[in-house]
Amino acid sequence: MPQKKIISKYTKTLLIAVFFIATTLQVHAQKIKIDGVAVVIGKNIVLDSDIAKFKQEIELRSEGKITITDCEMLEELMQQKLLSHHAVIDSVTVSDAEVNSKVDRSIQFFTQEYGSLEKVVSAYGFNDLEDLKGELYNVQKDNILVEKEQLKITEKVDVTPEEVRLYFNGLKEDGELPEFTAEIELAQIVLNSVPTEAEEARVLQELTQIRKEVLDGASFRMKAIINSKDPGVTRDDGLMEVTKESNYIKEFKEVSFSLEKDEISKPFKTLFGYHIIKLHKIKGNTRTVSHILLQPEIPEARLSETRLKVEEIKRDIQEGKVTFEEAVKKYSDDKDSKNNGGVIINGYTGDTKFDLTRMDPAMYARVNDLDKGEYTDVFYDEERGGEKMYKFILMRDRTDTHIADLIEDYVKVQSLALKKKKEETIEKWSKDKIKDTYIKLGEDYKTCSFDKNWKKITRK
Repeated sequence: MPQKKIISKYTKTLLIAVFFIATTLQVHAQKIKIDGVAVVIGKNIVLDSDIAKFKQEIELRSEGKITITDCEMLEELMQQKLLSHHAVIDSVTVSDAEVNSKVDRSIQFFTQEYGSLEKVVSAYGFNDLEDLKGELYNVQKDNILVEKEQLKITEKVDVTPEEVRLYFNGLKEDGELPEFTAEIELAQIVLNSVPTEAEEARVLQELTQIRKEVLDGASFRMKAIINSKDPGVTRDDGLMEVTKESNYIKEFKEVSFSLEKDEISKPFKTLFGYHIIKLHKIKGNTRTVSHILLQPEIPEARLSETRLKVEEIKRDIQEGKVTFEEAVKKYSDDKDSKNNGGVIINGYTGDTKFDLTRMDPAMYARVNDLDKGEYTDVFYDEERGGEKMYKFILMRDRTDTHIADLIEDYVKVQSLALKKKKEETIEKWSKDKIKDTYIKLGEDYKTCSFDKNWKKITRK
C-alpha cells in the first residue's frame, strides 16, 4: 500500500485526536522560535515549527513505522486548516459543553501519561491548570470544527450493496484484502462480596474519630499518611485538583464543592469506601482538596461464601437447571451487564466485540483457549474502587484471525467501503474549495509537489 494512504489513515484518526494536541502544547512549552509562516489558508496559518513538531510526533508515536517529508506533512496540515476555515464560513457551531468535554478527556489522557495534573502543567510550561485548559480549549474547538465540517460534507454519502461488492472485488484483484484480527464476545456473571453492617459501622466510627482529632489540632496530612487506604495521599502532598468536569466520582465532586476553605467534611460513602475531605484552596471553578479514605474489611469466610455461591450458579447452568441469561438477571451484581444478558461492553469502541490481541494480558490468559459456548473457571477479581468479587465468563462468540470474506465480514467491508467513499468525497470537496480560498505558500514550500493544487497553478 502506498505510503501516503497509510499517512492519511493515521492523520484522520490519530493526528487530530492526539498529535495536534500534544504538539501544540510542546510548542508552547519549549517556546520554539518561529522561523516563518509556511502557509496562510483563509485566516489560518501553519508555521514552520508546526511542521517540524508534527513530523517528530508522528515518528515517535508510530515507533518509526511512519516517515513523512516536510511537504507531505504540510499538505496534511493544510487540509485540516482548509476544513476549519470553511467550517466557520459555513456557520458550523460548537458549544462550550462540547469543547469542555473534550478538554476534560485530553487532561485525563495527559494526566495518565505524566502521573498527575501538576506534572502535566509543569511539563508543558503553563502557569497553572486554568492556563493549560485555556490552550486546550482553543485546540479542541478547532478539532471539533474540522470534525463537524467533515460530517457536513459526507452526511448524505452512503454505499449500496453493489458498491460494497465492487470495492471488495477490487481489493481482491489487487491482492489487498485486509486481515481481520481475532474477535470475541464475552458475557459474565458477577457476585460481589460485601462487608458486614458491623464492619461498615466500625469504619464510619473510626473516620469520625480521625476528623474530631484533626478539628482538635492534629495534622490532616499526617493522619492521611498513617490511615488512608489511598496510596495517592503520599504524592504531591496529597493534593488533588477537582473541577465539575474532572474524572472524580460524583459524590466526591459534590462534597468538594460544598465546602468552604479549610473546612473538613463529615464522613461520606462512595464505591471506594468512606472519605473525609479537606478543602485547601478555591480558584475559579477548581477546588484543591485532600482526603482520607478508609475501606471496610471483608472476612475470608464471607469471600469463601461468595465463591461457593458463584460455583453453584455455574453448575446449575451447565446442568441445564437455569439458562445463563436467567442466571444473569437473577444473581449478577454487575450493573453494566445485568440487563443485557451479562454481555461485556468494550469501553474503547462502545460495542460488544473485543480484539483478542489487544486485550488486557490477564483477561487474555483466561479466555484465549476458550471455544464458543465455554466458560472460564470461577475466579476472584477486585475493582479499582476496592470491591471484591467472584465471577466467571462465557465465550459468547469467537472469530479467529482471517482474511476478509465478503459474506462473513460484510458489515466490516461495508464500513471500509463507506470510509473510502467519504474520503473521496472530502478529497473532491477540497479540490473545489481550494479554487476560491485565499492560500499563500511560504517561499520554502513553493517547490513542493502536492497531490492537490494548493499552488493554484492553471492546468491546461
